[in-house]
Amino acid sequence: MIQRIQTLFLAVIAVAMGVVLSTTIWQKLGVNNEVAELTALRLTHTKMVGATASSVVTPAYYVAILAALIIGVSIYTIFQYRNRVLQMGMCAVNALLLTGLMGSVLYLTLYKGKDFFNPSDQGQFTTGFYAIVVALLCNMFANRFIRRDEKLVQESNRLR
Repeated sequence: MIQRIQTLFLAVIAVAMGVVLSTTIWQKLGVNNEVAELTALRLTHTKMVGATASSVVTPAYYVAILAALIIGVSIYTIFQYRNRVLQMGMCAVNALLLTGLMGSVLYLTLYKGKDFFNPSDQGQFTTGFYAIVVALLCNMFANRFIRRDEKLVQESNRLR
């Protein structure tokens, strides 16, 4: 049924990915008016020289694509409540996509972002990163509750 707790967790995953798409994931501030910032679409390094700003933009569109795929899989999974085995499979697919998203974000921040300036400073993770963590946890809980429901159905079938 659609009013189960796993539906709430799957909806939170979709909302969290919307937050990832709309906010900054990572930010690093330098002492000489340098700023590095990661969003879902690009990794930007901006350096202020006098009154002019020069920016180096590295595309990161695959972060946005992964987030959009996760939204789609989560919403599709919500409406597959009659087929819990498929729901568990879709949660596994979502877990793989979320792991890929987390890996790509960590690669962009810890390896590419570190090279911009002051390599000892790793920067700060912002709202978008924590939304990914929330989505990972919600996916785990959704899968747990789907398995629990399937187990209850199997036990009730044995009693009949």
